[in-house]
Amino acid sequence: MIPEADELARILKVLSVGARVRIVQLLKGRVLCVGALASHLDVTQGAVSQHLRVMRDAGLVIDEKRGYYVHYRLNEQTLDRWRKQIDALLAPGPTGACRCPKRPRRQSY
Repeated sequence: MIPEADELARILKVLSVGARVRIVQLLKGRVLCVGALASHLDVTQGAVSQHLRVMRDAGLVIDEKRGYYVHYRLNEQTLDRWRKQIDALLAPGPTGACRCPKRPRRQSY
């Protein structure tokens, strides 16, 4: 695969889990701790922490320690870069007929 394809595959892999997509939706414009995310998603804090680890490793979320709690927010720079890459992938491509290579004709006997 070309490097851009590898990067897109990595992005889509991070977003391929429904809970992670819901976390992105919940974090739009706000900061939440693991407990609040778990409550909204109706899953355990451990499950949320695992998803957040994957998302943090990918640079999608930023964690901030506040007292006893860690709060998470979206990394807007990463989100913007991913949005542009996904838009480029899904944008209409060039049009035209397929230019299949010519095959030699079979000889009929």
